[in-house]
Amino acid sequence: MKPINVGLLGIGTVGGGTWTVLARNAEEITRRAGRPIRITAVAERNVELAQAVTAGAARITTDAFELVKDPEIDIVVELIGGYTIAKELVLSAIENGKHVVTANKALLAVHGTEIFAAAQKKGVMVAFEAAVAGGIPIIKALREGLSANRIEWIAGIINGTTNFILSEMRDKGLSFAEVLKEAQRLGYAETDPTFDIEGIDAAHKATIMSAIAFGIPMQFEKAYVEGITRLEATDITYAEQLGYRIKLLGIARRRPQGIELRVHPTLIPAKRLIANVEGAMNAVLVQGDAVGATLYYGKGAGAEPTASAVIADLIDVTRLHTADPGNRVPHLAFQADQLADLPILPIEQVETAYYLRMRVEDKPGVLADITRILADNAISIDAMLQKEPAEGEAQTDLIVLTHRTVEGQANLAIAAIEALSTVVDSVKRIRLEELN
Repeated sequence: MKPINVGLLGIGTVGGGTWTVLARNAEEITRRAGRPIRITAVAERNVELAQAVTAGAARITTDAFELVKDPEIDIVVELIGGYTIAKELVLSAIENGKHVVTANKALLAVHGTEIFAAAQKKGVMVAFEAAVAGGIPIIKALREGLSANRIEWIAGIINGTTNFILSEMRDKGLSFAEVLKEAQRLGYAETDPTFDIEGIDAAHKATIMSAIAFGIPMQFEKAYVEGITRLEATDITYAEQLGYRIKLLGIARRRPQGIELRVHPTLIPAKRLIANVEGAMNAVLVQGDAVGATLYYGKGAGAEPTASAVIADLIDVTRLHTADPGNRVPHLAFQADQLADLPILPIEQVETAYYLRMRVEDKPGVLADITRILADNAISIDAMLQKEPAEGEAQTDLIVLTHRTVEGQANLAIAAIEALSTVVDSVKRIRLEELN
């Protein structure tokens, strides 16, 4: 059987891992795919690196556009990243009749609708398992394994850097700034960690999962995104005392009015399996109407875990290479003409519970004022924790856990609480999800 020829764009960490795993497991991969899969050309600016990895077994070029137009290439693997040049290369590959495998979550979250439309027009496939949660096959699960289900919601720890930081803050009682420096030293965080710590990376991935789960176009620009930079070790400690862990979650939830799409720090009951995912690991919890809750756990990054997903896509594309395009699994699980025009709800319409921490004066009547404000805004209290003031201090922390309410109501209540003369600082608000 004629081999499938692959052109690789970028042979850095993931590209190198892809080359290594593809070579190491060549026999197994051929048995699964039905024909050999070989990387015959690599586009890489660092020619010495490419030559060192491939040991002369592939053609090396610095012209990525020449590679995507090469008539000998069947599948283009895009591992460059970013929004700009990667988009041009992917669209050029599609225009030239190439199937595409990509790990580029940013590209798909922002330009996926355009890319999938171009691919459908040309009758080629765009596969992207590696774009979400590294080696965890969550895209495959959502697109195929759970296709009998009406997906109700997804909640995922989908950024290893932030999960490592939160785990270290909880275990060692250190500040965010201290743990970030350690994460950078260990290589878990980039020199510029903005995409990770501000929640942007997780929002890219949540956007992709929401599109597949609910059959809607990619709508990253409408996601609510909040990172972990304002989290304090104090809140992690209080959450623990109340039986919760704080994780940065990507959440997509179906509601009668539309779809919630949000990323933010979230309290989760410590007894939930997902709350015990530590370090740089990822996990995604999916609630389907027929199957109930399913949990997917594993390494969300790294050379070989991500390469595992890239090569799984290569095998899928190879199997379907000659299939009628109408009989392939749709890019977003639903047939392209059946995508729903459901609105993404603004954060003010999201419904969740809350952890509220207030610094208050230690005076009679303070608690009564706060509970009255919450009641006036139809917010009921689930639990409360009041710390004894330190010796010689006239202020203390008051922590309130609420039942579920609409964010707009919570905003009104928080503004009224902050206006009280006995509340001496802004209210610290963290959303809470029971995930049951």
